[in-house]
Amino acid sequence: MKTDRYAALLRRVEKPGRYTGGEFGEVYKENMPVRMCFCFPDTYEIGMSNLGMKILTGALNRLDFLGCERCFAPWADMEAELRKTGTKLFALESGDPLDAFDVVAFTMQYELCYTNVVNMLRLAGIPPLARDRGEDAPLILGGGPCTYNPEPMADFFDIFSIGEGEEALPELLTLYYECRENGLSKREFLRRAAGLEGFYVPSLYDVTYNADGTLASFAPNCAEAPARITKRVIPDLDTAYFPTDAAVPFLETVHDRVTMETSRGCIRGCRFCQAGIVYRPYREKSVEKISSCAADCVRYSGYSEISLSSLSISDYAEIRRLIDELLGWTEPRSISLSLPSMRIDAFYGELMRKVMSVRKSGLTFAPEAGTQRLRDVINKNVTWEQIERGCRIAFSEGYTSVKLYFMMGLPTETLDDIKGIADTAQQVVDLFYKIPNRPKGKGVQVTISVACFVPKPDTPFQFCAQDRRESLREKQKYLLSCVHSRKIKVNYHDSTTSVLEGVFAKGDRRLGRVIETAFENGAFFDTWEEYFNYDRWLDAFKTCGLDPDFYNYRTIGLDEVTPWDHLDVGVTKAHLVREYNKALEAKTTQPCNRQCSACGANKLIGGPCFDYSKNLL
Repeated sequence: MKTDRYAALLRRVEKPGRYTGGEFGEVYKENMPVRMCFCFPDTYEIGMSNLGMKILTGALNRLDFLGCERCFAPWADMEAELRKTGTKLFALESGDPLDAFDVVAFTMQYELCYTNVVNMLRLAGIPPLARDRGEDAPLILGGGPCTYNPEPMADFFDIFSIGEGEEALPELLTLYYECRENGLSKREFLRRAAGLEGFYVPSLYDVTYNADGTLASFAPNCAEAPARITKRVIPDLDTAYFPTDAAVPFLETVHDRVTMETSRGCIRGCRFCQAGIVYRPYREKSVEKISSCAADCVRYSGYSEISLSSLSISDYAEIRRLIDELLGWTEPRSISLSLPSMRIDAFYGELMRKVMSVRKSGLTFAPEAGTQRLRDVINKNVTWEQIERGCRIAFSEGYTSVKLYFMMGLPTETLDDIKGIADTAQQVVDLFYKIPNRPKGKGVQVTISVACFVPKPDTPFQFCAQDRRESLREKQKYLLSCVHSRKIKVNYHDSTTSVLEGVFAKGDRRLGRVIETAFENGAFFDTWEEYFNYDRWLDAFKTCGLDPDFYNYRTIGLDEVTPWDHLDVGVTKAHLVREYNKALEAKTTQPCNRQCSACGANKLIGGPCFDYSKNLL
């Protein structure tokens, strides 16, 4: 930070390093014509682990007219000090309050961070509602995964970025700079911005509702606003900006290592997975680009671990060559590699032997469902034989603990499927003791981690009702009763947070009143168990005259207008309907690189996603 004006305040909080700035690699550009603050609505330790934030702040700071700074949600002790002293929330680099910036941007990674956005605006002295902000107030910009249905937060934002932002955001900020230099109003800028691909301006659209509460229409109210907004995509990842000199955190962060992106999208088509749909089409960086960027990141940061980031690293076409290339320079320097998203059906023993040569980390697989029928329903395309093979390799390579991820509350689920989770874990335990070359003198530990399924927009399961809270609790109890071994540990998620996540995942812009009311009643840091209060949210819904059950416990009609229908992620609604109907029949769909399912995403890159004349699997 360029000033010590907050020194007394920082001495009274638990982790002042969250707020000081001044890290090695920090970028601070003084006296820029346009000032922007990029905000992460959670703690510094979480936000500084977010690769997307590093990419976008780095890309924006390459603009010669703009300086982009950072801000994170203050923890409870810091918030109390800000309120007590009348101090406005400030940026790390300059220490200036957020209301001194021209643009304040938020990345929205998770629905339960919404009240933190409202809180940060309030702490900065910025009116949270767009309609209450005047011409001199900062432009409030939103992006991130939650903006694939931004409607619950539409009242708070001036504009949303839909899709990939490395090229889109510099375009938007260039337009902003030109409009301001020419003396144009914020309203005129927003009208022009609506004409850029990948930007949604909520105030330029009118919404009407049917008597039953469903959406009747969603239409633009000016000529510049398109009927549908198409997300932005970067066709060639090798040409995309990647930060090799990002700021190195003072504090230990959630992911305290180099995170190296290898690809975007996913070939698998799991029907529950929003990321697998909205990040299509599948694209890869070259081995050479990955290795070069990773080497630069390590050289700059001093980290001794590289994590290869993708939705499924084992689907990277040249995974073996990539690992060999990286090990060629990481192994002599004792820099470890981690492969956090290996699929169990593509678990390569020889790769793990190579990766383990520096450091052996824990092993995690995600069968997602406990029976083959339900795995076919969700299109997981994993069999018990593949699970057995993956675990057999792991145990033979010296592993004695495995974590298995499952979901509960999936469409068509029965108690037999719940029992199947426990049965799968027991089979893995039994398998360990059948392997002759298992680690001797050691027992096995299998950890089951069970999340509550939340139907998400732009997935084949967006039409499904969410499992009720009471049902999820009964299933959790039943699962525990099915586990009879001390070698199996069961972890499961709080169903109340999943219920609220489901409401806002598929909600409309009427929920803005609920978010504001819940915040006024004390809701913040809802992602943290010690602060989450479900009753507070129920009171907010009651005050606003809205029923949360309408949003997550109701089946959506296949032809119903949804709050996200005006956003084009590339994948057609017709494809989602086809996959939904196949799910009800427990029929699977081949991975994208084996057979095209005509989802429509290829139109975003102007041609086929794969060369099907090659043997791609």
